[in-house]
Amino acid sequence: MRIGLVGVGRIGAFHAATLKGLDSVEKVVVTDLDHPRAQSLATELGLEAAVDVETLLGAGLDGVAICAPTSAHADLIGRALDAGLTTFCEKPVASDLQGTQRLAERVADGLPRVHIGFQRRFDAGFRAARDVVASGGLGWIHTIRANTSDAAPPHASYIPTSGGFFRDCSIHDFDAVRFVTGREVVSVYAVGENRGEAFFAESGDFDSAAAVLTLDDGTIALISGSRYNARGYDVRLEALGSKDSVCVGMDDRLPLRSLEGGVEFPAGRPYADFMERFHQAYFDEMVAFTELVAGRIETPCSVQDGLQALLIAEACAISRREGRPVRMDEVGQ
Repeated sequence: MRIGLVGVGRIGAFHAATLKGLDSVEKVVVTDLDHPRAQSLATELGLEAAVDVETLLGAGLDGVAICAPTSAHADLIGRALDAGLTTFCEKPVASDLQGTQRLAERVADGLPRVHIGFQRRFDAGFRAARDVVASGGLGWIHTIRANTSDAAPPHASYIPTSGGFFRDCSIHDFDAVRFVTGREVVSVYAVGENRGEAFFAESGDFDSAAAVLTLDDGTIALISGSRYNARGYDVRLEALGSKDSVCVGMDDRLPLRSLEGGVEFPAGRPYADFMERFHQAYFDEMVAFTELVAGRIETPCSVQDGLQALLIAEACAISRREGRPVRMDEVGQ
C-alpha cells in the first residue's frame, strides 16, 4: 500500500520510519510546511517528498497520516476525506469543539475511515486492563485512578496553542478511562492551579490539575496530572474492584521513591518522556492504521471517540472556571 504523511516533526518522523519498515507498505510520501525538513527526512529514510499537501494527496495514495500541528488537523482531515482516503490523525480531531463536532457528523457513516491517535489504546498494559475489566475479573469497579505527569514542562511557546491542560494532557486519561471501562462520563468536577512558571497563567492555563469524574454506572474516576514531575514521566491507571485491583504503569521505571524501610522497588531509571514510555504503543498504532487501510479491522479510535474525550475536557474546563460540578449534558449543546 501507499501511505502519505503530513508533518515531519518528532512524532511524524517516528511514524514515517515505522511505515517505511512495514512489509505491507510499498511507498511512503511525506510533506511539511518546512519542505527542506521533509526532503531531509525523505533522503534519510529513503522516502518520497511532496512539495505540498495538494501534491501529496494526488500521489495515488491508499491512506494518509496527519502529524501536523493541531491548528491544521480539521482542514487536513477534511481534505483527506475529500480525496476518499483512509486517514490517521494525531489527537485532537480539531482545535475546537465545533470543528470536532462537524467532522464527527461528516464521518458518522464510517466512510472514509478515520483513526484518531490516542496511543494508550495500543499499550499492552492499558489493553490488559480493559480486558480484565470486561471479563468481570475485578468484580464491579468502584474507583479508577489515572495520572499523567510530565517530567518537565513544554517550551513556553507551546502553551498558547495547546488548548489548555485538560484538552492537551488530561484528555489522554479521559480517553483511557472510557477505553478501559467501556463506560461514559456523566459529570465532572475539576480544579487546576499554578505553582510553576508564569507563562502558564499568562496564557490562561495551569500546570497542575485534578478532576473527579462520575461514570454512568456510578464508578468514580480520579484524574490528576502536572507539568512538573522532575523524577520522571509518570503515566498510571489503577482499576479498583470488588474482587481484585490492577495497575498499569507500576513497573521498575515508576518515577516514585519509596520511604519504606527495606523497599528497593522501583529501582529502574524512570521514563524521560512520552516517546520513550509509549514507543511500542506508537509503533503498534501505525501497524493498526495499515490494517485499517487494508480493510482488515474496524477503526480503533474513531472521530466520535475523539469528540467524547474532548467533551469531557470541555466540561472540566468549565468546572474549573466556574467552580462547580458540570453534567455532561450541559456541554456541546
